[in-house]
Amino acid sequence: MKLNTLTIEESHKGLKNKDFSSVELTKSCLDAIRVKDEKLNAFISVTEDAAFQQAEKVDIKIKAGKLPLKKLEGIPVAIKDNIMVEGVKCTAGSKILSKYVATYDATVIEKLKTAGSVILGKTNMDEFAMGSSGETSNFGPVKNPIDRTKVPGGSSSGSTVAVASNESIFALGSDTGGSVRQPASFCGVVGFKPTYGSVSRHGLIAMASSFDQIGMLNKTVKDAACTYETIAGVDKFDSTSVKQKINVLENLDKEIKGLRIGVPKEFFIDGMDQEVATLVKIAIKKLESLGAEIKEVSLPKTKYSLAAYYVLMPAEVSSNLARFDGVRYGYRAESENLLEMYLKTRREGLGDEVRRRIMLGTYVLSSGYYDAYYKKAQQVRRLIKEEFDAVYKEVDMLIMPTTPTPAFSLKEKFDDPLTMYLADIFTVSANVAGLPAISIPAGLVNELPVGVQLYGKHFDEATLLRVAHHLERESSL
Repeated sequence: MKLNTLTIEESHKGLKNKDFSSVELTKSCLDAIRVKDEKLNAFISVTEDAAFQQAEKVDIKIKAGKLPLKKLEGIPVAIKDNIMVEGVKCTAGSKILSKYVATYDATVIEKLKTAGSVILGKTNMDEFAMGSSGETSNFGPVKNPIDRTKVPGGSSSGSTVAVASNESIFALGSDTGGSVRQPASFCGVVGFKPTYGSVSRHGLIAMASSFDQIGMLNKTVKDAACTYETIAGVDKFDSTSVKQKINVLENLDKEIKGLRIGVPKEFFIDGMDQEVATLVKIAIKKLESLGAEIKEVSLPKTKYSLAAYYVLMPAEVSSNLARFDGVRYGYRAESENLLEMYLKTRREGLGDEVRRRIMLGTYVLSSGYYDAYYKKAQQVRRLIKEEFDAVYKEVDMLIMPTTPTPAFSLKEKFDDPLTMYLADIFTVSANVAGLPAISIPAGLVNELPVGVQLYGKHFDEATLLRVAHHLERESSL
């Protein structure tokens, strides 16, 4: 048995029973990184010495009989490189931050360290989380472990690949428009984005603050539930975080008979791969066989989600990335005067996609265009949220595809940003409305994984994860 292939649940049981040590589990993951990552490019930095030190502390505790063992204690995790880990480089996949070392821990990292998790290193990502393919990183593209000629999805590409290739037991990512769920679909793992505000964003490098949410990549839904319970909760450093019940494991096995599950007809569009649609319909039948009540619903305003997102998100990008100017930290271009330094630093330090979104965002916020674009998009966002609220009076959750197609080839859409943006068409509505959503493997199309996606009600992660858990279990029978 290769220890790096274990789930969180299996790792926890093995550590508790002393079948193996945390050091052995950590070594198995680090060995996998050494063997595989030169071809996959999932990691930007690997913190081997610190990982072994963390693992040794857990082993000392186990040998001393200091139980109970926490659910994530001694278990290796990979961290997306836009989440701060004190003393470790945090690049956000960009040249402008290529030498920046984090001076503090993000709140989720503090919680993982308190839980005793072993941090393996920082994972590759689309630059500043801007991309849907894992190709915009300053450190080179990430490869899909199922087929290295295909993209892994993005922007949490490295975290997803680390889990899918068994380089890590689990991983954290961030999801702004689908950046955890879309790569999870492409690589055949579980990607979970909690409700906006349920997990602190303190220590996450901001892309679009009203959309960003730290999420997780796992091998099973139960692992995702375990990770969520560890990192969720209100945080004094994040005014958007909300105090709410976060115990989701206790009712995970409770039957789903009688739950009302909606199928939004707008999420089965012309042009999507029909084999993907078929797999989603099979998943719907499985839920029905478990006693769920299936109902077709309509969300007509969600067709504007992608357009509203690509107005509002660049506007927030323009504001958030103004701090990366070469003055306080990060890359600074050699220049003869201050203005030239600003211009050269951003031109040389930021990639094409990042600069494209900054310029678009600055335009929609500018005088004469603010009301026509930004204000109108905010009004549309409100209407979309209200539409979801109305539908959730009829059903308990929604089911739909995660992506319209399986993973596409590397460079296939790289030079066509508009086509690339359509990869988020089924995921972005959850971020626009702030809803929790999860993608779980649905099967294979042309030997490539595709996912089925569930949207839940605000702060009803317990029901969302319960239904996903039952669907996953039914699919594996």
